[in-house]
Amino acid sequence: MYGTITQYMGTAYTGCGISHKYDTLIASAAETFFLKCPPTNMLSAVLHELATNYVKRGFDVDKFMDPVQPEKTDAIFVKGPNLLFIQASHPIALEPAEIGGRHRVISFYDVYDEDQLRDRNGLIVEQLAEAEMAIKKALKSLADAKEIHDEWEAINIKRMMWEQHENLIHSLKEELFGTIRLNKQTTVSHRLIGSLTSAGAQDFIPSITKRLERRILIKGLPGTGKSTLMKALGAEAERRGFDVLYGWCGLDPMGVDLVQIPELSVCLLDATQPHVYDVERPGDELLDLVSMCVKDAKAEQEIDLIRETYTEKILDATGYMQTYAQAENRMKVTMDSAIKQAIFEVKSKVLLELP
Repeated sequence: MYGTITQYMGTAYTGCGISHKYDTLIASAAETFFLKCPPTNMLSAVLHELATNYVKRGFDVDKFMDPVQPEKTDAIFVKGPNLLFIQASHPIALEPAEIGGRHRVISFYDVYDEDQLRDRNGLIVEQLAEAEMAIKKALKSLADAKEIHDEWEAINIKRMMWEQHENLIHSLKEELFGTIRLNKQTTVSHRLIGSLTSAGAQDFIPSITKRLERRILIKGLPGTGKSTLMKALGAEAERRGFDVLYGWCGLDPMGVDLVQIPELSVCLLDATQPHVYDVERPGDELLDLVSMCVKDAKAEQEIDLIRETYTEKILDATGYMQTYAQAENRMKVTMDSAIKQAIFEVKSKVLLELP
């Protein structure tokens, strides 16, 4: 029987810079293969084929996609043998700490024709400079947007009925867990579920939740405790021995946007912007936090102005991300044109023939 593929975002562009959860993956992997290479589109196809091979052998695979080109694969994690294969040079430089042990390095630097690279050097440098300038502007716009969003949250925090919020958390704990305590060690996983991309905000929530029986879709305004509620329920699940997957996303890399408890086949997720979801299948239900936020005409006027400025900053960031994606892809295509295909295929075969 074939395994399954679940898609996640490999890295995320946030108001606090580029975020990733690869450190937790590397820590949990039985073996990690660090694929070292200049910026390239070529390894995506190799990783995709590798994932397909493992799925055909009955293993479940997590695929980690590139937010700049969300159809491209940056890494895969094979469950069961717990093998991680990751592009470890770009956009995040990751270094092995246990060479000779759990970490192996496969270098693709020697697959390039150096004469061709020298001929293309001026163009590569130009494309790299354009990409670096665009991503710098995109991250600055996101940082500005986060500051504005923090102001938005502060207004709503002041008018939240926090006692009702605490009662809701207590009620959900009782409903989800009752008196159950599992006699085992909990396993905690961390994944990025989405990011700002060149096409705007994108997430992989449908892929992540497609096999779950129950989805609790949380509707709330900024600052109304969506992340707080999910963190509290995740912590309770951990305390009782359940496995927990935390999903991180969006503007603030510290804010949880999804908590999944596989043994209960349930997840709670932030179903508001930038990833709006409504009831669309059996087992979906809405959890309303909006009604816990006291209506205040003056506060609403302040928020209208904040929302307008925030939207402008997000649009700016998206535009810069488009420029970045175009320059980045041109650079990768230029680099890839200097690859010695025969040598690349030999290197790739090493990966595809692993037991």
